[in-house]
Amino acid sequence: MPRIKLQRFADNARRPDIVEPGKPEFGQLSGRWRTDFFRNENPLVLEVGCGKGEYTVGLAQREPARNFLGLDIKGERIWRGSQRAEALGLRNVGFLRSMAHELDQHFAPGELSEIWLTFPDPRPRERDIKRRLTAPRFLAQYQALLAPGGAAQLKTDSEALFDYTLETLAAWPRAVVEVATRDLYAETAPAFVAAQAIQTHFESKYRALGVPIKYVRFRFNG
Repeated sequence: MPRIKLQRFADNARRPDIVEPGKPEFGQLSGRWRTDFFRNENPLVLEVGCGKGEYTVGLAQREPARNFLGLDIKGERIWRGSQRAEALGLRNVGFLRSMAHELDQHFAPGELSEIWLTFPDPRPRERDIKRRLTAPRFLAQYQALLAPGGAAQLKTDSEALFDYTLETLAAWPRAVVEVATRDLYAETAPAFVAAQAIQTHFESKYRALGVPIKYVRFRFNG
């Protein structure tokens, strides 16, 4: 393993805004993220598959009255997000190193006010359908972990993943699609403003190439 990666992993072990395997709080914060980690009672927003943390940090900058947590399995990626948050002096952002399918091991029912899925791997192969972040097993977790009235939001460049998501939501009991578009930045309605406010590096690249960004916001009734 390159030395720089080893240095970053060692740095992660010392960073208080990163929760990862080997730290005493890993797997112990379910239901207590706000009180024990963020030390406030502000709403908790999760980005699943946060990569380098661009979106998580961007959200935290825009909304200081909410807590933001980025989840990713890659330690080097969340190291970058943690660095960015530290440079900006943000205290309402943190990172969790874990697999996406393990959400119920880290969060209590109703603990999340919002979930973001930003440009996840579309998993185009048939055998990988269950690994898509809008597959039924993930929707079941989102439904359980979102507080009443909480929303989940997907941004993607993938037409196939967008179509799959709409089809899966249409068949999911109690799922309600609030807004959906195949070209986010062509929309002028207020309902799309928040989703247009932050762009990741890859999102900007897709737009420069003329690839429309797809977006859907959905909730669960009951």
